[in-house]
Amino acid sequence: MTDKPIAIDLVPYQDMVMGSKEFLRVWAKEDGPVTCFVNPKALSPDPAAFGVAMVDCIRYAARGWAQALGSSEEDALKRIFEGLDAERANMTPMPTNPVGAGDKSSDEDLGLI
Repeated sequence: MTDKPIAIDLVPYQDMVMGSKEFLRVWAKEDGPVTCFVNPKALSPDPAAFGVAMVDCIRYAARGWAQALGSSEEDALKRIFEGLDAERANMTPMPTNPVGAGDKSSDEDLGLI
C-alpha cells in the first residue's frame, strides 16, 4: 500500500453513477484500521437501506476478488461473509475522537459519521 489514497477512476462508469448520491467512502491501512465516512442522508432515513447496500457491495466485491485472483465468486463470497461474521462477533472499537476530525457541527449537519 502507498501512503496516499489511490483514487478509483469512475470516468468509465459515469453513465452508471449519473444521478446517484455518494453515501460511503472507505479507506484501509495496511494491517491497520479501516476508516469510513457515511452520509446516511444521501441514502435513506431507514438504516436497513444501508444493510441492503452493503450486501450489494459484498456481491460486487466477491466478483472483483474472483476476477482478480482467478477464483470463484462463490468462494470469494464465502470468505467475505466469514470475515463479516468474525468482525460482527468481535467489533473493532470506534474511535472517540478521530485524529484530524473536522468541525463536528458541520459533519453532523451533513449526516457524516
